[in-house]
Amino acid sequence: MYRTILALTLLCGAANAAHANTRFFCSADDKNVRFTVESGFEAAGGHKLNHFRGALAMKSSDLPQALQKISVTSENLTHHWSHDGELRLEVFYDGGDAAEGQGIGLIVIAGQRGKSMTTFSGAYELALEGGTKPLAVTGKVTCGSK
Repeated sequence: MYRTILALTLLCGAANAAHANTRFFCSADDKNVRFTVESGFEAAGGHKLNHFRGALAMKSSDLPQALQKISVTSENLTHHWSHDGELRLEVFYDGGDAAEGQGIGLIVIAGQRGKSMTTFSGAYELALEGGTKPLAVTGKVTCGSK
């Protein structure tokens, strides 16, 4: 009887842990950029996106004022992936007329397939698109989940 109760307790605990990590947050702060993004996914099959938001501050003074500090929402999230310990986000912000037709593309790739962790690291790629002076930077990103 003791073994049955112990087995059921372990089984219920493992099933509950599988649905716990549905909110992710990532940030970077280096010589090129400072940003933070947060995304939430449903725990059910398909991991549908619940929300996405973030803020990005470029440290280069060569950019138009409209691209120096921006806020992003789900409208800017062009691709997202959350599966088996791996997180991938692609964000595009179109600065419009105020940015002289330029936009910023940000890609975040973090985690390690098969390893679900509360804190993990990865990399980001950021590119200025549509400008006469291209800008492409990469760096490290730190992420976590709740």
